[in-house]
Parts: sequence; C-alpha cells; structure tokens
Amino acid sequence: MESGAGKHWTEEEVKALLSVWSERSIRRQLHGTLRNKGIFIYIAKRLQDLGVCRDWKQCRAKYKNLKYEYRTVKYAHSSGDVTKTMKFFHDLDAILRYEPVAHLAAEENGRCSATETQPNATDGT
Repeated sequence: MESGAGKHWTEEEVKALLSVWSERSIRRQLHGTLRNKGIFIYIAKRLQDLGVCRDWKQCRAKYKNLKYEYRTVKYAHSSGDVTKTMKFFHDLDAILRYEPVAHLAAEENGRCSATETQPNATDGT
C-alpha cells in the first residue's frame, strides 16, 4: 500500500470515501468528536473492502480537506459569489447539512445496514 502524503486521491477513491462518510452512523460518530482515530481506522478498513488502499491518517486528512473546501464554497455562495465551486459539492452538501445529531434521526438513507458493528466514538486517540 502506498501511503505517501503526496499521493493524490482519484475520483473513485473520493466517491468511495463519500459513500462511507454518508452513512448515518459514521456521520453521527464524526460529528463533534475530537478523538476520532478509531472512526478513521474503521473508515480505512471499509475503504479497503471497497478496493481503496488508504490508511486512517490519509482518510482523516482527506475528510478535513473536503470539509474545509466545502465550507469555503458554501460561505462564498452565501456571500453572493456563485462562481466558486468544487467537485463533489452537492454530495458533501447532502452529507454535511445533516451534521447535527438531532437531524440525523430523521434521515434514513444510509447506504449500509444499521446493524453493522461500528467503532466506539470514545475509543482511540
């Protein structure tokens, strides 16, 4: 597995990350959790099952970068600058607009069964 920080994510890899990230249980665990190494280890394992070989640090870095870029574009749009855009904006909007846990209970369109075992959000560093 190539784990260099400089290895760019392919479109397919980002789509796989977004599909795992879009799961209700994953979003719930990531929201407001500072010590999330265990969650990203789980995400990296899920991505590996989908054929994406990334370690947990790469997954966390990509998650943070996508989130930052999304918020930058969202702010620009709310300020009237509709020229600023990014790939996967609509996918991220669908994921991130439901970030507060109170809203997650209402959304039931996760892609995987809710009975899957998930890492405990309080585990890890």
